[in-house]
Amino acid sequence: MSLDPKFAAALALHRFCLGPRRGSIAAIASDPRGALLAELDRPDIGRIIGSNLMTSAQAVRASFEFRAERRARQIVAKREADERQRAMGMAEPDKSTVPNELDATLPNPEERNVVRDTFRAEASARFTAALGAELGFAERLVWFWSNHFCISADKVPSFAGSYEREAIRSHVLGRFADMLLASESHPGMLYYLDNAASVGPNSVAGINRSRGLNENLAREILELHTLGVRTGYTQDDVTSFAKVLTGWSFTGAQVPEHGGEFVFVPRLHEPGAQTVLGKSYPQPNIEQGRAVLIDLAHHPATAQHLAYKLARHFVADEPPPGLVERLAQTFRSSDGNLKEMARVLVTSPEAWDTPRGKLKSPTEWIMASLRAAGAEQPRIERLLQAHALLGQPLWRPPAPKGFSDEEGGWIDGMASRLDIANTFASRVADVLDPPAMVDEMLGPLASAETRQTIDRAESRTQAFAMLLMSPEFQRR
Repeated sequence: MSLDPKFAAALALHRFCLGPRRGSIAAIASDPRGALLAELDRPDIGRIIGSNLMTSAQAVRASFEFRAERRARQIVAKREADERQRAMGMAEPDKSTVPNELDATLPNPEERNVVRDTFRAEASARFTAALGAELGFAERLVWFWSNHFCISADKVPSFAGSYEREAIRSHVLGRFADMLLASESHPGMLYYLDNAASVGPNSVAGINRSRGLNENLAREILELHTLGVRTGYTQDDVTSFAKVLTGWSFTGAQVPEHGGEFVFVPRLHEPGAQTVLGKSYPQPNIEQGRAVLIDLAHHPATAQHLAYKLARHFVADEPPPGLVERLAQTFRSSDGNLKEMARVLVTSPEAWDTPRGKLKSPTEWIMASLRAAGAEQPRIERLLQAHALLGQPLWRPPAPKGFSDEEGGWIDGMASRLDIANTFASRVADVLDPPAMVDEMLGPLASAETRQTIDRAESRTQAFAMLLMSPEFQRR
């Protein structure tokens, strides 16, 4: 089916990108598909370049030193207070008041907090990339894959943003096998899914210390990151794969210069060949794990699983079977080339013909709203609070499966979206012309009812809030 050029341009910006900015619909109306494809070919697209952000290892070491120094200050302050009490003849101090290790992610306006500041710097860089993106197709791909290979800042606050830059952004248009290896070997993932604590039962460390195997990483790789559920693997496969991954760890944060870096520890590794999905892997040490991951990256079930998730994310909660199959075939024939999959996604007719029923996630809606208003980036605290209020706190998924990618995960938060839309509109509407913005932000997507509702609004604030809450702006 042939689409009106302006309709196709507006659809492209909402469905595949981060929402229009002023002039965006007109700018790509002559060739919306071509504009999306051209973005994929831009050098370093999807990366965050030129920032002063720390690497994961640097952030972990800085956080460790900060916590250690603060802990020392607290202990010294407690000792001094105890001495003053004794000098004044007061009772022996209550030892239970000696401070424990504090959660350094909590805000404390009275002192610099390295953990909190590192997280906010990473978050600010991510939001800046989204607001500044011309279209945002590559940025949406980063968000998709980051959620697919998610870790949580609730457990690994020092890793969250740098993990996304190092494991996801570096490979977002490369080959899936490379992203898989980068993600599963990243210290953030190894810590999040407890693999650093996993010890082979018959390894040197396992025999000496009687520590056990941890299957979390192996299970999530099979169930979430590659094959998907109900694809034929067994509990024996999970256990064998967990043994394969023993020894995948990272250097302690207290180690100068190299703390927080990936390391393979042979004394933790289960010796001998392991069988996973019917294939024996006799490789020694770290090569055994790499071999299994490469085979999983090329497994037919992985192609199907990823194709379904990609189509569901961009097109519909129940994606068109033809689109899913085309994406899966592209994955198989291109050796898991993620750029080719993105190309096929935006050139497939189903991606344009499917009705716009997909509800934007909170972060997609927030970014689209800011871009619509032409707003500068709000204070980072305000942005993070908005994400948390809408149920999608940045880099804090509720479980290893990531945030929901279906309407059921977000529909209950519409009342909170209205509150945020009203608050945001009250700050920016005076310099906007909401009725005119309908064409700039929605174009032919806007229904007559939506146009009429905005035209009849009692104020600019109300009109802009109505635009942000309209079905055409909420859905893609």
